[in-house]
Amino acid sequence: MKTFTKTLFAGIAASAMIAGAATTAAVAMDYKGKTVKIVIPYGPGGTYDKYGVAFSNHLGNHIPGNPNIILQHMPGAGGAKAMNWFANVAPKDGLTLIVPLDNGVTNQLMRPKKMRYDARKFTWLGSSNQTNVVMVVRTDSGVTKLEDLKTKAIIGSTSGKNSSGYLNPMLIQGLFDYKIKMVTGYKGSSKSIFAMEQGESQMAAFNWLAWASKVPHWFTGDKPFARAIAQVGIFRDPDLPKSVPMINELVTDEMDKKVVGFLSVAGLLGRGLALPPGVDKDVVATLRAAYDKMNADPAFAAELKKRKLRLIPSTGAEIQKVVNDSVDNASPAVVKHARKLIFGGES
Repeated sequence: MKTFTKTLFAGIAASAMIAGAATTAAVAMDYKGKTVKIVIPYGPGGTYDKYGVAFSNHLGNHIPGNPNIILQHMPGAGGAKAMNWFANVAPKDGLTLIVPLDNGVTNQLMRPKKMRYDARKFTWLGSSNQTNVVMVVRTDSGVTKLEDLKTKAIIGSTSGKNSSGYLNPMLIQGLFDYKIKMVTGYKGSSKSIFAMEQGESQMAAFNWLAWASKVPHWFTGDKPFARAIAQVGIFRDPDLPKSVPMINELVTDEMDKKVVGFLSVAGLLGRGLALPPGVDKDVVATLRAAYDKMNADPAFAAELKKRKLRLIPSTGAEIQKVVNDSVDNASPAVVKHARKLIFGGES
């Protein structure tokens, strides 16, 4: 996993230069008068949707012909419905994109009977953010630190068993034998967080931007409504206090460490765009160049900042390598152990 991390972040610093090179190499495809659709695998309001809106507002400015770009929300099965549709049904003409699941690789390997796609066959255009999954609890739950879950039971809310909001809390439960119960069926992070606010649940686990952009007031004042108690990722989230522990720093068993590293790769995939399998290579070149130029555009950065979203850019080639290496190098033993910890052996 460290190899993947170094590869990705070494390229981030050079993104602007790569963008210029990609633009020169791209074979122009004229999109004039056409409409491009971006599929969002969850309902409106979450960070997938917010990044998707920003993409739709700026990507077309860098595509030859300046096409119209629209969004289509396709929630269901923790995002798996959209991913399966995208791999097997979506048109391959370069007019249909997806904001892919950051845990798409994890799901593919752990739940092969449910995931009818191979993430390596998607063509990744790039990413505009990398982030950890952060477990947040209501302060009135009585949980002040992660270890409290050894004796205090807690109920969490999320969309489905394929979502990072389910996988990561259940991984933590499996690793430490904590008392966590997840309730599924909520349509994305917004509905899951609202369930916490309404008292239907006491915990949820999403990327920090979901929390910071939707409910920043929860974490301020003398008596905050909620607190972060754990994070899963390759690196510490720069916006969180150092007191919020990284799960990879708490495990000691070697196999457990590999499983945590396996799931942590999802954070590197972040929020970006991908094409379905089989799209013409010239179209790929055009859209990858456009994505790189968008990431380097100050207007795009300004909109993300306005929406309280971060810009940590990486190219399509970098993300493609992370995905391919993650799938190719995943040990069957690690995948089996991860499945056991999270699903109790269920596939």
